[in-house]
Amino acid sequence: MNLGVGGPLGQARRIVFKVGSALLVDAATGAANKGWLEAFCADAAALRAAGKQVVVVSSGAGALGRRRLGLSGRKITLPEKQAAAAAGQSLLMRAWEEAFEPHGVGVAQILMTRDDTETRRRWLNARATVETLLSLGVVPVVNENDTVATEEIRYGDNDRLAARVGQLAGADLLVLLSDIDGLYTADPRRDPAATHIPRVSEITPAIAAMAEGANAAAGVGTGGMATKIAAARIARAAGCATLITLGSRPRPLAAIEEGAPATLIEAAASPAAAYKAWIAGSLAPQGWVTVDAGAAAALKTGKSLLSAGVRAVEGPFEKGDAVRVRDETGREVARGLVRYDSADAHKIAGLRSDAIEAELGFTEGPMIHADDLAVGG
Repeated sequence: MNLGVGGPLGQARRIVFKVGSALLVDAATGAANKGWLEAFCADAAALRAAGKQVVVVSSGAGALGRRRLGLSGRKITLPEKQAAAAAGQSLLMRAWEEAFEPHGVGVAQILMTRDDTETRRRWLNARATVETLLSLGVVPVVNENDTVATEEIRYGDNDRLAARVGQLAGADLLVLLSDIDGLYTADPRRDPAATHIPRVSEITPAIAAMAEGANAAAGVGTGGMATKIAAARIARAAGCATLITLGSRPRPLAAIEEGAPATLIEAAASPAAAYKAWIAGSLAPQGWVTVDAGAAAALKTGKSLLSAGVRAVEGPFEKGDAVRVRDETGREVARGLVRYDSADAHKIAGLRSDAIEAELGFTEGPMIHADDLAVGG
């Protein structure tokens, strides 16, 4: 079938898929589930051929590493978990590389921690890496850097990590491949009267209460419906819809296009609009940048703030911090995430873009990129 033509996958431009350990690792052998991976990557490649951009958030390094280190079948300590994650990283990436290779699709690993998605400077760097990889036609494969994590090392946290990746990537759709085909009024494994909910327009307390417990039967993952609803809440606020569907089907992506049961949780706004609202209303500005009349006018037409239009800088602030932008009368005209710290911003204020590298020894582009600006008035 021609994937990416209709349905939620067809309507999305950029899609983040979360793949858990229960799908990626064969429970009987502890090795990568090559058959499932090959089918998934064939469908993902078809989506790319239809013009979609694909990001994968993958669990599995720890589970694969346990087998390599002979740690399977018993409870292990935190240092052993970290060792298993370290040993399993190469196995995990080899599995993804081999599954995508027949389709001529390259992959690149991105290791992230919570700090990478919650510290603005690192968030910007991670976003730039994802954007660059996608522009080069590569599929980013993101997983939590469990080799250094000391808290919440369990695999179920990748639901929330996937939502954060969706946010920083500006994704339209987050697909959580689960052990169940969506949200029900109750757990259908325990309540035969439970009914499937195909679409959710808002995550109300009643919807959140329907999410119950983890999938204990899977053995390697601990992310249940509750973590998926929490992830959907994060994604929804970022303008990203969430699709929860059964991942254990032989071709889960084709099944989505064929109308297999799933739950779609709608986004609150578009990714761009949600991001601009976050910049405008959710971040505490750390400084001021004063711009000339020409720059102020350019911002209103959707242009980036170039260093040439900057007349004064007030800090201190770090790269990635939110700053207020005001015109020479003192009126605030915008807020944005600045690409230079205040010391460097002082040095390049008033300089043409082609003079920045000579002054600093590097360049991060405009003072504030248009994508990171929320213009008011």
